[in-house]
Amino acid sequence: MAIMITDWCINCDTCIDECPATAIVSANDSPLAAKECTYVKPEKCIECVDSSVPKCADVCPTEGAIVWDMPYTASYHQYYMDGQAQGKYNIRVHSKKGMLTPEMQPRPFRENISMHDRESHESVL
Repeated sequence: MAIMITDWCINCDTCIDECPATAIVSANDSPLAAKECTYVKPEKCIECVDSSVPKCADVCPTEGAIVWDMPYTASYHQYYMDGQAQGKYNIRVHSKKGMLTPEMQPRPFRENISMHDRESHESVL
């Protein structure tokens, strides 16, 4: 995923239209039953690596609502699988390819973001 939206989110949905990967859905469309805010699909997020900052964070009016998460790569496969089991993520299951895991479908990420900032879910901005 690399980007996560926290409970600080006010559900304005401004970020949804800005996401070039269509990775963000409104709270009403969140695949997580317990999630009451906008949700980023980890298997789709590309961290907007071609921009100076992730586009969702650039338009978000709420400081601290958008934070870094671990890269969606094979190295963090177990992190996302554990998160799936805990209800933190809901990784999409493709009808032909199966679950779009980090091993199966790694996503680009910003290598200049420290693992400390990712582990502690530091604000993107």
